[in-house]
Amino acid sequence: MTDQPTAPVPAPAHDTRRQVVYWRLLARLFDQEEQAALESASLAVVEDVGLPAALLDPQVSVDSLVQRHPELAAEFDGLMVPPAPGPGEGDETAADGGRDRAAEVRRAALVSKVLLNVFATGGGAVTAGQLARWQADAHWLERALGCRPGGLRGGRGAGPGAGPTGTGAGHGTPDLSRLVPAIGPELAAIEADLVRRMQLREVLADPQLAAQLTPSMSLIEQLLRDKNNLSGVALANAKALIRRFVDEVAEVLRTQVEKATVGAIDRSVPPKRVFRNLDLERTIWKNLTNWSPEDEKLYVDRLYYRHTARRTTPQRLIVVVDQSGSMVDSMVNCTILASIFAGLPKVDVHLIAYDTQALDLTPWVHDPFETLLRTNLGGGTDGTVAMALAQPLIAEPRNTVVVWISDFYEWRCEPLFESMAAVHRSGARFIPVGSVTSAGRGSVNPWFRERFKDLGTPVLSGHIRKLVHELKTFLT
Repeated sequence: MTDQPTAPVPAPAHDTRRQVVYWRLLARLFDQEEQAALESASLAVVEDVGLPAALLDPQVSVDSLVQRHPELAAEFDGLMVPPAPGPGEGDETAADGGRDRAAEVRRAALVSKVLLNVFATGGGAVTAGQLARWQADAHWLERALGCRPGGLRGGRGAGPGAGPTGTGAGHGTPDLSRLVPAIGPELAAIEADLVRRMQLREVLADPQLAAQLTPSMSLIEQLLRDKNNLSGVALANAKALIRRFVDEVAEVLRTQVEKATVGAIDRSVPPKRVFRNLDLERTIWKNLTNWSPEDEKLYVDRLYYRHTARRTTPQRLIVVVDQSGSMVDSMVNCTILASIFAGLPKVDVHLIAYDTQALDLTPWVHDPFETLLRTNLGGGTDGTVAMALAQPLIAEPRNTVVVWISDFYEWRCEPLFESMAAVHRSGARFIPVGSVTSAGRGSVNPWFRERFKDLGTPVLSGHIRKLVHELKTFLT
């Protein structure tokens, strides 16, 4: 009697297993108490697809899981990016013949792990270790969505390539182009809540606990708000965290800014005859008549070089930023961005922060760390006091750009808008920006939005990369 091959698991059984995993996820998210039946059924499913039981333990971080089982790292990367269909797969999918249902169950278990660790944060006080663990798990979620770590919550990972990298459609998988922008602000909100629940002053006073903190926009906001209440070791640790965050964000933004070339080519200046300026293609083209078929060689009697000198006119960049409580992300990003542009040749940068009073931060514009320490987040908004400082700086309107970053919920709307319209009519470039967050979400006063649109200077979208592009265009 011959051995009979093992019968494949029927498709409905795989669907049931996947549903068990997701039901457990929902139960855990909305109720911290264990559901015995779901827990035992999920354990059987996880073991059946060859995954470790630790996957179901909410106390085990994804970092710890990958440390114990290194082979899982590759599975978490791009886990939630819909796979692009291969050649001829469309018809099979339609007929339901090309699906690997066992792989879908495994994928569901891994997705559940990441989502549960990130979104089930519980209540009560939070330790520095717990915050660091959550941040690490959030990085894994970002990687699962095809983003760089930090790319969704803003800050260090934000930049080119920070968005979703996958395309195509999977079975029941949402379109990432819609999902990712919605998740980013929610992750930032969860992180902000964890920071608020942490006894930050006590953590900063302990060097060992402070060393566990990973700088993030939410953490920097709290540090800036509380800096006047810190002293000694706590203040030194707070400054170190702010400095780390500023340096890391500056590195990302500097890469984007330095891709710009400032000024038009000045062909009246002879090119420098150095190797890096050699125009190889033009040299070959101009010497083609010297080709020797017998020798099979091209004899070059003249070298051609590229012109690299540029005409530059001194440009003045005036950055006005609302430092009220709702604009902290913008304050941090714009302070760093202003310092980078201040380092470019022929660019004169002025930085003004305001709430109900205006503060000229230009003397410290080259050092965003020192600038941020001089800000006072919170309070109301009266943009007219900032305009009183900005208008006298517009000496040559055609060579001036004014970037105004705010949500434009102002105390005196009419007089402020009239002064902004006057700046625009003078010939200066006026760029209103709703916010400069890395996640790209910001609320703007509809009254101002409509009037800026009628003026021909629509409010710029909140993503910092768009502001970088606008400024590079003006300075080119």
